[in-house]
Amino acid sequence: MPSTLPLRPRIRDRRVLVLDQRRLPFDEVWIPVASAAEMAAAIRDMAVRGAPAVGLAAAWGMVLAHLAGEDPAEADACLRSARPTAVNLAHALDRMRPDWGDPKASEIRARTLWREVKRAERAIVRHGSRCLAGRVLTHCNTGPLATGGTGTALGAIVEGFRQGRITHVWVDETRPWLQGARLTAWELAREGVPHAVITDSTSAALMARGEVDAVAVGADRMAMNGDFANKIGTYGLSVLARHHDIPFWVMLPLSSLDARLATGEGIPIEERPQEEVRTFAGRAIAPSDTPFRNLAFDVTPHTLVTGIVTERGALLPPFDEGLLRWTAP
Repeated sequence: MPSTLPLRPRIRDRRVLVLDQRRLPFDEVWIPVASAAEMAAAIRDMAVRGAPAVGLAAAWGMVLAHLAGEDPAEADACLRSARPTAVNLAHALDRMRPDWGDPKASEIRARTLWREVKRAERAIVRHGSRCLAGRVLTHCNTGPLATGGTGTALGAIVEGFRQGRITHVWVDETRPWLQGARLTAWELAREGVPHAVITDSTSAALMARGEVDAVAVGADRMAMNGDFANKIGTYGLSVLARHHDIPFWVMLPLSSLDARLATGEGIPIEERPQEEVRTFAGRAIAPSDTPFRNLAFDVTPHTLVTGIVTERGALLPPFDEGLLRWTAP
């Protein structure tokens, strides 16, 4: 059974091993990464994914850059551009900056960052599990594979099941990379949590039938008013949940909060290659000259959010006051 860690936090032969999540759940393949450029490629190509995990991977990319004698500024720029929406990546690189050029100090800082992420996630799981009950729907993947090894929204869901609060989980397949079907379903299965994968377009019907009691998702970047970016399809879920009067929770570490943004209008939205949606399982699904749009994220307005969970606790509206208080020095 594959490890739940997205990468192995230790240096071996001047390399870090990254679990190739594109091959899960069928094959456990670890990619040896030896430079910042190789780590940026692993992030960009989705071998490692999930906002907290991407941040940690970038931190270890800087460790590798120092060991390889790379220019720190160039390595930082290369990693920073790998995926523009997840603010955790930039946050981690900012944390690594004081140790530019010092491999030993850089590795110590990367390990410290990993411990901080895991502590934050354990707190999110503790607070978040108290907010959910019954049949919960989730989108994309927010389990250990996407984080520091504990999970955010999915970690809270698993803990809620252990406490007897959650009875069933609906897992959006999450096109086009199928993170829900491939990764979330695998993580729930190994934890023994009852679940079923649904197509992304099935959630509305389930809500109308009264078969969804709550929605719990993660976030890649949140503005100071509570607007947030997450995997494409999240915004639609929030609209459906509001129409059907279903609680909609977003769970994230404070490192995913962008204190520079007042609203979600300024969140950069990554648009990925058309080929990712033009094909399925290696086969074309439309005429070769058909244009596609492949937005990787959408922005959910805070007005559609029931509550926000971070390592500091559960926050109800108005969000701006609470988020400002939580991020104050």
